[in-house]
Amino acid sequence: MEAEMKYIYTVYQKGSFAKAAESLYLTQPALSISVQKAEARIGMPIFDRSKKPLRLTAAGEIYIEKIEEILQIEKELQTRIQDLSDLTTGNIRIGATSYFFSYILPPVLMEYQKRYPGVHLDVVESGAYELKKMLLKKEIDLTFVSRPTKEPDFKNKFIFQDELVLAVPVSFPVNQNLASYAMTSEELLHPSHLFYPAADMQAFADTPFVLLKPSYDLRHRAEHFFEAAGISPDIRMEASQMATLYALAEAGIGATFVSNRIINKPSPQVLFYRIGHPEAIREMNIVTNRHCYISHTVEKFIKLFIEYYQK
Repeated sequence: MEAEMKYIYTVYQKGSFAKAAESLYLTQPALSISVQKAEARIGMPIFDRSKKPLRLTAAGEIYIEKIEEILQIEKELQTRIQDLSDLTTGNIRIGATSYFFSYILPPVLMEYQKRYPGVHLDVVESGAYELKKMLLKKEIDLTFVSRPTKEPDFKNKFIFQDELVLAVPVSFPVNQNLASYAMTSEELLHPSHLFYPAADMQAFADTPFVLLKPSYDLRHRAEHFFEAAGISPDIRMEASQMATLYALAEAGIGATFVSNRIINKPSPQVLFYRIGHPEAIREMNIVTNRHCYISHTVEKFIKLFIEYYQK
């Protein structure tokens, strides 16, 4: 990318000429002159200098849009040339939720780095909806979703299923009448847990719950469970991470819904129940941007991930 475009893009990112000049190791007057030359050439201002932070004009929005397209083309060119030379170097930008980073990704990341030590792995942790926006803007190479996305800009690859179960503090009186449905953590960890019958959610109508905040997919699924059972839950707390919900259940504050994959050690404080609703089974998918070139390093990562969880 030409220096002039780099200067303008840095001003856009930093929101001021002073911060951009400092970042570029230029004097502010030199940077201003360079931007003014570009504005004179196109015959329109790129920045509205009356606003703080700086804002783009209509012409500026088009200019920045095209700079980002050039950056993407340069990145793809570099990646394709690298693939042709069959180098074991490169960069992968992975976006995932805290659930994936805490319970799903670590063994795959370790194995990938062991096989391809020259590849740098950048990781971004955020919510699923925000990660899809980043993928659309080509800020990450891949992410994960708990249901296949039907949007035309994305491609799905199925990796595995997990099951949502109801975790209830062992001290709650509701457990006394559901002994034939309740599972300990040891029983949940055993494959035979699939033969346990699902509990009737109506039995938990008076049970206090702790749930994820409304913007999360798991919360939407929980609302479907409650709606199907015809109950209005007593929601005592809301959180942003599944691990937090499980800790609150272990502390006896409320029942909650968690993936069976986060239960990796015995916990005598909680009993578990299967849920008789199709939304309790989640289809996890790797998602990529349909309009982006998928490098060999990314393809190898996807292949390893699928092999690990489908063996």
